[in-house]
Amino acid sequence: MTDSAHVVLEGLDSIRTDIEDLYKDLHRHPELGLDEHRTAKKAADALRAAGYRVVDGVGGTGVIAVLANGEGPTVMVRADMDALPVREQTGLPYASTATVTGSDGAEQPLMHACGHDVHVATLVGCARLLAEAKEEWKGTFIALFQPSEERGDGADAMLADGLTATSPRPDVVLAQHVLPYPAGYVGTRAGSFLSAADSLRITVHGRGGHGSMPQATVDPVVMAAMIVVRLQTIVSREVAALTPAVVTVGSIHAGTDPNIIPDRAVIQVNVRTYDDHARAQVLEAIQRVVTAECQASGAPKPPEFETITSFPPTVNDAATTQRVAEAFARHFGDDAHTVDLQTASEDMSKIPKAFGVPFTYWGIGGTDPALFAAAGGAGKPAHVPVNHSPHFAPVLQPTLDTGVRALVVAALAWLAA
Repeated sequence: MTDSAHVVLEGLDSIRTDIEDLYKDLHRHPELGLDEHRTAKKAADALRAAGYRVVDGVGGTGVIAVLANGEGPTVMVRADMDALPVREQTGLPYASTATVTGSDGAEQPLMHACGHDVHVATLVGCARLLAEAKEEWKGTFIALFQPSEERGDGADAMLADGLTATSPRPDVVLAQHVLPYPAGYVGTRAGSFLSAADSLRITVHGRGGHGSMPQATVDPVVMAAMIVVRLQTIVSREVAALTPAVVTVGSIHAGTDPNIIPDRAVIQVNVRTYDDHARAQVLEAIQRVVTAECQASGAPKPPEFETITSFPPTVNDAATTQRVAEAFARHFGDDAHTVDLQTASEDMSKIPKAFGVPFTYWGIGGTDPALFAAAGGAGKPAHVPVNHSPHFAPVLQPTLDTGVRALVVAALAWLAA
């Protein structure tokens, strides 16, 4: 651990209760993407009080907090803020009972089931510690609180609203995510870390009619069934065996009655890949397969393709990751690891790409170490609640301390005086 990090982190004892209270408050009051008004205000108010220049409302609810502290590098740390439409089943005393009315008029439960409350609280903690120990570092620190990561449109919203003009240009962008590893764990990974994710809605067109007269129809249900089967051959027969990729058909909707052949079917497909080449290859193959099956079935018009969500691959810069990994090794010792390739996805990388700067993104553990050990560790993940589960509940400590420490140590890998 560098001397600067040691001195900065001496202040953690004095703010620990504040960070725990902030986390519990955020967990109790989750908000969906682009509706994080209360969450954003909590973060903005805390950093204004700490002496940061704060711009809020960027991209709707995004917050940029800047602390300039002399000549030196500029480091940006990003945290996402949004929650999920999940009914919490953790039994925590600070569990969410929040709901929101959806676009269909139905009531939706809300929960921080992915740990973004951890991300906000730990970034606030890091920012406060740096503000309280300015003599230990030089440069500019930027805390960025991003909306709507879950829908994949939050980074785009901030960029469209002038993020690159509003914020100082960073030299590096850093971010972390709480994962179902033991609390106290930190894990870095150079190169591919998180997958790209593309979700497609595909509409295939047939010609409807009576179930007793299929010869007078073009059956889109059969067409969709053939497409589902053929899509499975893309990964097994077109993608190289050592190239990871997943094609999942998660939904098929067609028809209303067993005796009516409908005139269309809607297929929803999710694709996971780890580099731009594989991504382009798989998406092109899906269009080719669907189009060919429609032609083979005599469809009256071509299929329609709609992108529902699209996340880029998260590919960590090697030199940046090594710098952070070395700092973590000095500070965390045996708790610093190389993390496995993850199949989740993120939109964070759009921000450093827009600035034209390198980034690294790492994981911290949030699972009770005893529970993780009892479940056989990574060998029996079904027994450990994962992100997006209604039972996902990072233990308060050492998760929050680890998150704050990781952000401080990583930032000071550039900013230390």
